[in-house]
Amino acid sequence: MAEFHWQGTNRQGRTLSGTIAGKNRKEAQELLERRGITVTVIKGGFDMAKYGVIGSGVKNKELGTFTRQFSVMINAGLPLVNCLQILARQQENKIFKDIIANVTTEVEKGGTLAEALGKHPKVFNELYCNMVSAGEQGGILDTILGRLAEYLESSAALQAKIKSAMMYPLIVLIVVILATMAMLLFVIPVFQQMFTDLGGELPALTQMVVDLSEFAQNNILFIIIGAVGIAVLYNLFVKTPAGRKIVDTIKISVPVFGQLNRKMSIARFTRTLGTLISSGVAILDGLAITAKTSGNVIISEAIQNARISISGGENISGPLEASGVFPTMVTQMIAVGEETGGLDEMLVKVADFYDDEVNTAVAGLASTIEPLMIVFLGGFVGVLVIAMYLPIFDMIQAVG
Repeated sequence: MAEFHWQGTNRQGRTLSGTIAGKNRKEAQELLERRGITVTVIKGGFDMAKYGVIGSGVKNKELGTFTRQFSVMINAGLPLVNCLQILARQQENKIFKDIIANVTTEVEKGGTLAEALGKHPKVFNELYCNMVSAGEQGGILDTILGRLAEYLESSAALQAKIKSAMMYPLIVLIVVILATMAMLLFVIPVFQQMFTDLGGELPALTQMVVDLSEFAQNNILFIIIGAVGIAVLYNLFVKTPAGRKIVDTIKISVPVFGQLNRKMSIARFTRTLGTLISSGVAILDGLAITAKTSGNVIISEAIQNARISISGGENISGPLEASGVFPTMVTQMIAVGEETGGLDEMLVKVADFYDDEVNTAVAGLASTIEPLMIVFLGGFVGVLVIAMYLPIFDMIQAVG
């Protein structure tokens, strides 16, 4: 698809302008004429295929806002194409604007909204497209979009809280690394030269820091290359099935952060599946989608086993409990939901509970980490300073 800029007049003679997506200029002009626009100028041909090469270019918050506005417009009775045109015009993100324009073009050609959205999987994932499809088939697209908006807004809010809580420790860690390298490369060599001129034997701590400084000065290039190499090897390792499984197992097993990751995964699974089921998506399809969007291989395998179990006529709660990943409270609530026929409501309740758990854990983690990081930073830099002044103290005592 390419993007074309156009100018023209509508049936009332009003001059209009904008952008439209199409395979070529002729198709773009035909689409405009179908809207009742007499085209006077059309130019461009910008290839949209380059979008999404690195990531989607669309933030979760932007997608949530788009979905919420879309839901309100559909609920107000506006035609689908008009909603998309309005949303495209007011969209500030250039990438997202063109994607919406492309979706509008596909819908105008007679395709369904779900099919049009499915052509942009980096922005509209399988969960999104399946829910929209269910909404179109059931005639409740506004309701489904509202549920999707709530889901996206809840997920974005949780991610923002976690990022905010982790930002401070990350900044402190970077400061520690930069301060350490600056002292090893620039400050300690000055003291080292002074100690060499004075002669004598250095205290053990001072000698250790001096040796570390010499190592950093002589091997700084290898240190940088090594750090980059470790990062590259880690990324390659994580992309392998075995590597991803090992890393994901560690993520939900390590102390403190393991429990946080586990609760986040459970909240994501239960909210996603609950939202899908309440929107009319078949439970087998819902499990297949949640397995792909779980974000953790171990969680995904447990969900897949539950899908196999239910396709054989059994329940969901049994395989989930047998996996050892899901707490007993979760599997018991799911079992109650299956027995009472209110599985979707029970899943949402579990998700709400674990969202609260994650919020509490993140707040507690942030309040605990901050003083610890301050002590760590002060202690680390303090040790380096003491190491440099120990010989001076020894000299003062010797003179005294």
